[in-house]
Amino acid sequence: MFNVVRPKAIPASLSAKKNYCEKDVVESLDITFHGKCYICETKEPLALNVEHFIAHKGCTEKKFAWENLFYSCARCNNFKRHTYDDILNCTDPNIDVLKLIRHTPPLTPYSDIIIEPMDADPKTARTAELISRIFNEDDTGNKSVVRVQLRKRVYKRYAKVLQHINTYIDEDELQDSKLRAIEHLKALMDVEQEYSAFLRWPILDSPELYKILGDSINRHKIVD
Repeated sequence: MFNVVRPKAIPASLSAKKNYCEKDVVESLDITFHGKCYICETKEPLALNVEHFIAHKGCTEKKFAWENLFYSCARCNNFKRHTYDDILNCTDPNIDVLKLIRHTPPLTPYSDIIIEPMDADPKTARTAELISRIFNEDDTGNKSVVRVQLRKRVYKRYAKVLQHINTYIDEDELQDSKLRAIEHLKALMDVEQEYSAFLRWPILDSPELYKILGDSINRHKIVD
């Protein structure tokens, strides 16, 4: 999961209480959430939902509230629904969702993905539970197939981080190659990257690399 800075400008369709799925709403959410599902971080999902963070249950105010609308893929929305109304809000500036939920990348494209809460807050635990289910649950044929696909996609992105870390620590590499590796890693720390939490945690766990790349991890992008 990644932090989001929500713009203050409210899409006109919401102010008019016209339709929370209108083009201006979807386009604004797409930009705000960097084209990623806010839960699994899959970029440009083919099946997109405008999700109500807190289920509106017919309440007009919640239905059209800008701060209650999130950019989600259909799969994550199906997992969450009203069952997980008690998770961390990634648009809350007082919550560092990245550091509260450890995302451990898979060792192979077929290994389990480990998602762990980093404090005792019930919301943190519920968020970790939801994300873990999304990446690991396989109690149906469809879930099993999608789980493998997700792991492969995460692993491919994570492999790029490993590639550049290996270049940086290789004593036989030229200094220019090491510097280029750091620049690549800085780019991969960007919040816009697909599966950014998985790419960032190996750096959070490395004091030496965090000194170099911490500023890139902590940068938030404000959408006008």
